Amino acid sequence: MARTAVFGGSFNPIHYGHLLLADEVLDALGLDRVLFMPAAQPPHKPNAQLAPAQDRQAMVQLAIAGHPKFAVSDLELRRSGPSYTVDTLDALRLPREELFLIVGSETFLDLLTWRTPRRVAALAQIVVVPRAGSAFDPESAAVRKVVHEIRDEPLIVRAISLPISASDLRRRVREGRSIAYRLPEAVAAYIQAKRLYRADGS
Repeated sequence: MARTAVFGGSFNPIHYGHLLLADEVLDALGLDRVLFMPAAQPPHKPNAQLAPAQDRQAMVQLAIAGHPKFAVSDLELRRSGPSYTVDTLDALRLPREELFLIVGSETFLDLLTWRTPRRVAALAQIVVVPRAGSAFDPESAAVRKVVHEIRDEPLIVRAISLPISASDLRRRVREGRSIAYRLPEAVAAYIQAKRLYRADGS
């Protein structure tokens, strides 16, 4: 049975922190592939600062090129309305594939605000990657509340975390500062060529 982890996000833009996390989870769990899933309309994020969906998809494609076990899906980009994870996992279900869902520790604690979180946990094994420096305690009352509601224990992978954020990269672009060594060169070149994240909006 194939083992696939779904790694969703706005990827606005994708950077080395995303890529290293995905590779660490791939290795830790012995997965067959990690499927990057750019969200068209993330339900929990405003659209104001999002680069166009097709550009974010293209940047992910550039970033993962050459990795034999990384793939990207445009499933959520082709679907209208908010990008609900439960709909995505439902669409990805295959008889001979085991699904995992990669989330950060803060996202896991917010899981009960998602659409049908119990169904999400039934469709995929949830994999929690605590943020570096965070005091994520699997036995805390907040974590146990989520576990009780979704009726499933998450897998916890303490992956290496890089201090890189997409919001900082967008700010650097707006300010005309360097984004080198923080994301793949092909992605940086794409941002420049498409004039993404510029202060003037052009």
